[in-house]
Amino acid sequence: MSKSQKDKSLTKDKLIGMKVINADGKLVGTVKDVGFTVGKVGIFLNVEDEDGEIQDIPWENIQGAADFVVLKPPASRTTESIPVVQTAQPVQQVHQASHTQQPVCPTCRNPLSYIQQYQRWYCYSCKKYV
Repeated sequence: MSKSQKDKSLTKDKLIGMKVINADGKLVGTVKDVGFTVGKVGIFLNVEDEDGEIQDIPWENIQGAADFVVLKPPASRTTESIPVVQTAQPVQQVHQASHTQQPVCPTCRNPLSYIQQYQRWYCYSCKKYV
């Protein structure tokens, strides 16, 4: 029996070069490397933005990773009581500028939708969150 998509490990080689998107669907940058600090627990992603600046993003701030890395929303953000569905239009605009594709489901390759209430990407074809 094969591992489910959720149980598959992510290698450093697969992470490097992935686009990083924040919870609002805006491009943060591209993963350049994976690192850790000696004497501390946890790993982080070295992410380069469009200006060439590198920032370290702790793995705890990562919501998910498949075809791209999605960051968790800031802790101070509140959610709405009624689910709001947004298409991936903001991401599509950013990606068109960088000549890449709109975020797609890693399983079925259909476009993803951002669900504001849960602050996660959702695939309506597979009926699951990414």
